[in-house]
Amino acid sequence: MPIRLLSGFVFFTAAISAFASPMNQIEREHLVAHLEMTQAWLTDEVSSLSPAQFNYRPAPDRWTVAEALQHLAISEPNYWKLLNDALKQPPKKLDKPAGDADVLWYGIDRTRHDKTSPDENPKDQQIDAKQALKTFLAMHARLLEMARSSDEDFRGHAVPDWGVDAYQCLLEISTHEQRHILQIREIKASAGFPKN
Repeated sequence: MPIRLLSGFVFFTAAISAFASPMNQIEREHLVAHLEMTQAWLTDEVSSLSPAQFNYRPAPDRWTVAEALQHLAISEPNYWKLLNDALKQPPKKLDKPAGDADVLWYGIDRTRHDKTSPDENPKDQQIDAKQALKTFLAMHARLLEMARSSDEDFRGHAVPDWGVDAYQCLLEISTHEQRHILQIREIKASAGFPKN
């Protein structure tokens, strides 16, 4: 009886190992490149802004640059938890997974605007924009380190709330950042944006 249990355990472990595999080199390079891009772009867009520029509101229903930054500082830890919770679950595939290109388009297409959940909405908060950037960059560094070094089976774990696998979840976090970088560029391109 113990031998049968042992052989069953060995078979189960081998089956899980066969199913689980780390991301391939191309996937890793793409993910790291995207995360490095969004980190560099965001830092470049906001690092030299004045308080007046951070707090300029192009219209009553639009965010300021500071609010866009605060939103990233608030939402990134939530997304980090979502991703890590998915990786702690048993491997699972989605019936109709999104394609990687769909996830990438989410970051590019600003014609569609989703309403932010109340717990991630920075409107009417007192915001220290420099601190928000610092908080964001610290969280982003953890994401980037995961992308560079993790041997987790990202493709084998589903993130059902987003309809993606864990690899795409990590990519979508970066494309979410990209959306807000484009939003910041739109604010800075507004006619009334302060010169300094």
